[in-house]
Amino acid sequence: MFDDGLANRPDDAGPTDHRTPVVLVTGLDASSIHRVGDAVEGGGVGSVQVHHDLTQVEDGRVVRTLSWRGPDGRSRHDVCIVELAHGCISCTLREDLLPLLRRLHRRPSVNRIVLTLDPVLEPEQVAWSIENVIVAGMPGFDDAPAAADVRVDLTVACVAEEDWLTSATGDLSLAEGGHVALDDDRTLAQVAVGQVAFADALVVAACDPTVRDAWASARLVAVLKRLAPNVPMMFELPQRPITPVLAEQLLAAVPSRSRRGRIDGPHDPLLAGEPPLDSDCGVTWVEFHSDRPLHPGRFHEAIDALLDGVVCARGRLWIATQPDEALWLESAGGGLRVAHGGPWLASMTDDELAQVSDERRALGALRWDESFGDRHTSLVALVHQGDPAEIEEALRGACLNEVEFAAGPQFWSTFDDPFGQFHADPCDDLDISDSTVDAVPGLDSSDPRDN
Repeated sequence: MFDDGLANRPDDAGPTDHRTPVVLVTGLDASSIHRVGDAVEGGGVGSVQVHHDLTQVEDGRVVRTLSWRGPDGRSRHDVCIVELAHGCISCTLREDLLPLLRRLHRRPSVNRIVLTLDPVLEPEQVAWSIENVIVAGMPGFDDAPAAADVRVDLTVACVAEEDWLTSATGDLSLAEGGHVALDDDRTLAQVAVGQVAFADALVVAACDPTVRDAWASARLVAVLKRLAPNVPMMFELPQRPITPVLAEQLLAAVPSRSRRGRIDGPHDPLLAGEPPLDSDCGVTWVEFHSDRPLHPGRFHEAIDALLDGVVCARGRLWIATQPDEALWLESAGGGLRVAHGGPWLASMTDDELAQVSDERRALGALRWDESFGDRHTSLVALVHQGDPAEIEEALRGACLNEVEFAAGPQFWSTFDDPFGQFHADPCDDLDISDSTVDAVPGLDSSDPRDN
């Protein structure tokens, strides 16, 4: 049974929230995205579907399609070509999509916006832009993020039973996986894991039951339940594709405390949503915690343990040579990155501490050490074929030993540090993180829904 949608209203979307809800539909398989997007659009009165097709981006253009149902119940479509801004996909999407969302909110006939994302897009980046990027220069609108007018209500991720786990645990780049990717070095695994981990509901495009591998199917479900815990999951059979009625039932089953566009930071809980911690089909979460810093050289060598038989890993690192700031590690399949994760509480000024959430203060107080404050290493890894004991052993061996720890921070600073130059590239084409965009000229013309 699916619960009543009103009972599962998100906590921050009470009766006084007049923003238009946005449903993000994401996944690696374009056909699944469009089937689910069409079903979600068809299930809600006043729904508009927006899709930016990036398959022609190498020719310098993006195709934007708006879809809706007219008063007669027939599908209507409006297609236009959006020129590639500055040769950059993310700039184009920001400058076209965010103003469009604000305009659609003003349309009395629009009650819900369905964004069917191109397979190379990650929903977290889109949600971040909606919440944070200032949209400026729109006549009749205050300069503000799109979140002033719309809210990400939930995200639906589409998963192909046949090959999703292969994509999520491999090391193919997007281009090698058959996707258009201009100067984009992300992997299929990074995108696949990011899409599912951000989801509030899953639609699994199932194999034909006559050729299904029962063990592989069970292992996939075990991975999905741990990567996106407590989200409703629907299997779409080839003989019974998703319908508007099924889509509405799925959306209504999303718990009120689901993610719903929330973006986690490096110092938030690593296992949000209370995923299962037991092992199922060899799939399990491995947790590692240490109150001793990591030797940078030995940890660099230990990284391989997080890439062999592991779906993904993430966590905060206390590197002995970098006492003031945590490093943030993320891996998916055969790819891994280490970036800056922000300062430890112990190294913050009073003004910086005043901006810290009560939850982080409480967590810091629980592990506070008189000498080192809240510094620590916490890592989690979702294993599907790897050996949890080997991962634990490799990480434990990367921590400072008794002699090194007793020698103190001045001695630690002499270690060679291969992580000194690790950073998140701010120029990645799909990193939708610029703080302000100007509305594209012509976006305030009449809307096709008025016809």
